[in-house]
Amino acid sequence: MQEVRRLKPSTVSRRMSVVAGFYRTCVIDQALPHSPADYVRRPNVPPESPTLGLSHLQFEAMLAAARDSTNRYDFALVAMLGLLGLRIFEASGANVEDLGEEHGHRVLKVRGKGGKVVPTPLPPAVARSVDRAIGNRAEGPILLNRRNARMDRHAATRRLVRLAEAANLPLPRMHPHMLRHTFVTTMLDAGVDLRDVQIAARHADPRTTMRYDRARKNLDRHPNYILAAYMASGT
Repeated sequence: MQEVRRLKPSTVSRRMSVVAGFYRTCVIDQALPHSPADYVRRPNVPPESPTLGLSHLQFEAMLAAARDSTNRYDFALVAMLGLLGLRIFEASGANVEDLGEEHGHRVLKVRGKGGKVVPTPLPPAVARSVDRAIGNRAEGPILLNRRNARMDRHAATRRLVRLAEAANLPLPRMHPHMLRHTFVTTMLDAGVDLRDVQIAARHADPRTTMRYDRARKNLDRHPNYILAAYMASGT
């Protein structure tokens, strides 16, 4: 996988985890005396995500370009990926029937990894973008391509590339995961607690969220300052 297919360390490590889990189950079920994957070395995964997100100003430019686009699905696409943090298969798989209300909030029932359904609240800007996309339709996909069929990741990538060009963003490459990455990094930069960001991004492991935090070594955010400010009256 590394030498021939040139896969990234994170991909190799993830696939080896699946293999190790399979053999571990075989040992538990007594189909094998021991796991041949026990001593297989996995590649070192970089502590930071290799995916580059958009800066705050670049994200604003993308939102503005999508809002002004003549394609009514562009704004919904960018908002669902960048403001809700959906994975591309979650956004493209969302249907009009998944919209609803819970406890006074308008929500979208997102079908994530493993088929798990999570109600995600829609901020007003996202709700408006979705309403614009669905129009008078009562069912079917929220995002459609130019043939009025469900938008897939390839069509979404093409739309994002055109929007980046319209926004004059000099990006070497544009793909849907960049907006999910932007969702996480922008939240962290805004000071949202890591645990809350993890919940919003639906990461099972907080270490996954931490890989997006490129500013975690910034001393301006060191918790020592927060504690000192909290205890200022006694110090």
